Amino acid sequence: MLTVKPYTFWFLTGSQPLYGEETLNEVADNSKKVVEGLNKQGDLPFRIEFKEVVTTPDRIQTLAREANADLNCAGVITWMHTFSPAKSWIAGLQALQTPLLHLHTQYNRDIPWDTIDMDFMNTNQSAHGGREYGFMVSRLGIARKVVVGHWQNAEVRSKISNWMRTAIAVAEGSNIRVARFGDNMRNVAVTDGDKIEAQMTFGWTVDYYGIGDLVEEMGKVTDEALAELYEEYLSLYELPEEANKPGPVRDSILYQGKIELGLKSFLAKGNYTAFTTNFEDLHGMKQLPGLAAQRLMAEGYGFAGEGDWRTAALLRMMKIISNNKNTSFMEDYTYHLEPGNEMILGSHMLEVCPTVAATKPKIVVHPLGIGGKEDPARLVFDGKAGDAINVTLVEMGGRYRMIINEVMAEQPTKATPNLPVAKVLWKPAPSLSEATEAWIYAGGAHHTVFSFDVTTEQLSDFAEMANIECLVIDENTKSRQFKNELKWNEVYYRK
Repeated sequence: MLTVKPYTFWFLTGSQPLYGEETLNEVADNSKKVVEGLNKQGDLPFRIEFKEVVTTPDRIQTLAREANADLNCAGVITWMHTFSPAKSWIAGLQALQTPLLHLHTQYNRDIPWDTIDMDFMNTNQSAHGGREYGFMVSRLGIARKVVVGHWQNAEVRSKISNWMRTAIAVAEGSNIRVARFGDNMRNVAVTDGDKIEAQMTFGWTVDYYGIGDLVEEMGKVTDEALAELYEEYLSLYELPEEANKPGPVRDSILYQGKIELGLKSFLAKGNYTAFTTNFEDLHGMKQLPGLAAQRLMAEGYGFAGEGDWRTAALLRMMKIISNNKNTSFMEDYTYHLEPGNEMILGSHMLEVCPTVAATKPKIVVHPLGIGGKEDPARLVFDGKAGDAINVTLVEMGGRYRMIINEVMAEQPTKATPNLPVAKVLWKPAPSLSEATEAWIYAGGAHHTVFSFDVTTEQLSDFAEMANIECLVIDENTKSRQFKNELKWNEVYYRK
């Protein structure tokens, strides 16, 4: 399953030397208790490490550089317990290269009405100090997350947790490595792009391999390993009755197993965390990967069809954020245009990740109708219901644009006996017509990542960390306003 190394987040508390040793000791003690309390709750995905109370420009800059150099530090959390003159933070903020969160909180939840005095006021100036610090971060134009509220509040911890997962996805950028088996689908525009720009912006590495490299690895799969994998299929999925005896159906399923084991071995040897295939590049293969691609996505690998390396990397990134839950490669396939009940049916030729399944997946062997190869085995299931997002990442001439559509998924109630693919059904906000108009105006792709777990806020945070454009299509979207936003963004993000 998907694993990342045990990152930590540094916690720095801002103050100044004028308060004296006694006050600074109290500030440090409060800071340690805040960090201990946040870690103790157990609902943060990664550990926070208190570093120190910083009071001078030199020390702030030094810690920023140390955070950059520490491969286990995925981000810095700052808290202004007292007033911290913001000029002290300029050099440190300019040096910092990790994601930044400004926790605007205070040690005490309530005002101690009966005992409050000027000493208390001077020591507990988060309301004051946080604004001074916030001005400087804004003045420097540095992307950061601001979380406001008492540190023991569950909503505050939830926001910190969500930001952490996004920061980890940024930190893991250099570990997102995409193996492309074949090129992208010929003459398709939106799946092409600048791989150097992707590595510069996100840290993603994209490498090409001929399909023969995969075929060679498949040839190394042993009968014993294949038999063991087949037993796993029997325990997890419903198999067709024909698979109970030797013949073309069982052979098709076993061939997908060989693809799966070959792919997994190849990706592991190259430290690849995502991959693409293309039905136009299958020389030496009997089938297009279907079941194999679905199974590897379920393990946390990024994937996209037709050589779409950008969506494959996006899926891997979103699987990191979601901890590989309820997140899949997707494609807008066809519309249901019944008035008052308009919906989108999402699927792909073969490859939808079973982490979004509401029903027990079935292995089905059926002709593909494209690619000119043997009938491939694939998992067929109905998708879950619930709030979700559908996301695309497109390249707009040297810069990136992320488009997020908030949707409401519905578990399909109509049987589709002649459609042998996994399917997801959803109603886009604010409506199918307005959402689709906005999507098309923005240049959104047909390949997407669909997730029940990743939130709009997390991806907006990611876009800020990566300094790319982010457009959200939700209940409040209006076509005229959205088109104006596209024009404004064109000016702002133009390089």
